Amino acid sequence: MSTVPDCYYRVSVKALILNETRDKFLICEEESGVWELPGGGLEWGATPQEDLPREIQEEMGLTVTKVADHPAYFITAQTLNRGVWIVNILYEAEVEHLNFTPSDECVNLAFVSKDDIQEMKVFPTIKKLAEMFDPARHR
Repeated sequence: MSTVPDCYYRVSVKALILNETRDKFLICEEESGVWELPGGGLEWGATPQEDLPREIQEEMGLTVTKVADHPAYFITAQTLNRGVWIVNILYEAEVEHLNFTPSDECVNLAFVSKDDIQEMKVFPTIKKLAEMFDPARHR
């Protein structure tokens, strides 16, 4: 990642992929053992609807079939290792299937709730999402 001045956020678009009952969200385990939301940095000039499918294809080998027109959540947090401030903009998304292709950015998948992540090593943005997540908003 390039250096981001202190007065700016690194912007990432993330997929809010829900389970069938829409009460848990999907996270992926990176090769480092830390769990993260699917997605990545928003490319210059791209829209979230263009960029999110590309990120998920690159990281997980999955085909995105739908990305919401508007964000579901907006989260700010500091990164684990360098303390850089980031912003994650989450869009509800759907994928064709969950038969992913492992990569260094995704070696495992899990649908989780707030209670599930208590014992997991997760990025701060996942902890914040778990606090904010309300399944009733996604029926």
